[in-house]
Amino acid sequence: MPELLTPTVAVIGGGPGGLSAAAGLAPHLDQVVVLDREQQAGGIPRHSDHPGYGIRDRKRFMSGPSYATTLVEDARAAGAQILTGWTVTGWADDDTLEVTTPLGRVLVRPDVFCFATGARERPRTARLVPGTRPAGVLTTGQLQNLVHVQHQKVGTRAVVVGAELVSWSAVMTLAESGCRTEALVSEHPVGESYSLFRIPGRVAFRTRVETTSRVASIQGRRRVTGVEIEDTRTGDRKVLECDTVVFTGDWIPDHELLRSAGVELDPASGSPVVDAAMRTSKANVFAVGNVNHPVETADVVAIEGAVAAERILEHFGGRPAPEASVRLVADDPIRWVSPSRLAPGGPAPARDRLVCWVDRLVPRPVVTVSQGGHRLARKRLAWPAAPGRAFRIPSSMLDGVDAAGGDVRIAID
Repeated sequence: MPELLTPTVAVIGGGPGGLSAAAGLAPHLDQVVVLDREQQAGGIPRHSDHPGYGIRDRKRFMSGPSYATTLVEDARAAGAQILTGWTVTGWADDDTLEVTTPLGRVLVRPDVFCFATGARERPRTARLVPGTRPAGVLTTGQLQNLVHVQHQKVGTRAVVVGAELVSWSAVMTLAESGCRTEALVSEHPVGESYSLFRIPGRVAFRTRVETTSRVASIQGRRRVTGVEIEDTRTGDRKVLECDTVVFTGDWIPDHELLRSAGVELDPASGSPVVDAAMRTSKANVFAVGNVNHPVETADVVAIEGAVAAERILEHFGGRPAPEASVRLVADDPIRWVSPSRLAPGGPAPARDRLVCWVDRLVPRPVVTVSQGGHRLARKRLAWPAAPGRAFRIPSSMLDGVDAAGGDVRIAID
């Protein structure tokens, strides 16, 4: 029989959200374990050897590896047990995880699960990009692992598919490897990243953003030789010569374990349906971070992890789950909203914000909240609603929601 572990809380995922949740829980509970399939905990920041981490939560400007190390040290100092190389492969029953470890198969049956499994980028195959199948086609995660962990060279000329924040992270990693980025390719009329990154990035890295364009095919036999892109307005095509292609963004939540457990998923995002306390449809299963809303920055996710710890401690303290909640429904151009359920009178979402994703740029959005055909709130926000990055809405706009009033619709006028 495999060994059985029975911790108070099992945190699945050792990135910023999971480690911050563990650090908040461990001083107050008997045993908190973090299960991470990687050989080192810390999540994506471990591979991102450039500054920009820790601004919101640490009030410091840190590199990715330094930030990851700090999170790991804090969780351990708080008393959490971090088990690396432990891969959760499935469920033995409704309350027990099957885990493959360096010591063999182990069963983990906690009182509460906290899923912090994050999100991943959609690779070329999932995007159905035609052409040949040469070497040199990567995602940002693969690129960062090759450069920052394995210390390998990747090429000399690259094209980055996408123009999000993570796309510029890929550009920085390519530059560190000695690879020049010829262009970023975006289907949108304006690059998805903030102008704070977009404008200096074009100057610092001597690259350009090909907007309203899509990748029509990848060329090359043994190695990439070029990318054919198409202007989506005119249909004109041209070839960008390169030996490396990096697909960035287009995030997918890592929800497989939650789905196989029967947790309700949001059809628009693929994320678990959670309320403001980050409770899922199963009473003892919580979810935090980018598995709920792909994708937010690491420091925001870490803050959410600390809030999740508070909510889980309230759960152990006997605070009952709300008897009634309403569904939050996103209207075009908003694709999805997280949390996707609200319990009036319950706790506010982390950072007092709803996280949304939009499909087109609205420079000066006016957000409306309605229920039962009646408008509850209307507010012009000072920041744009832009594709490729989180669009945040103050949760105070939901203060007038009635628990018995049915679905709440969130729209942009």
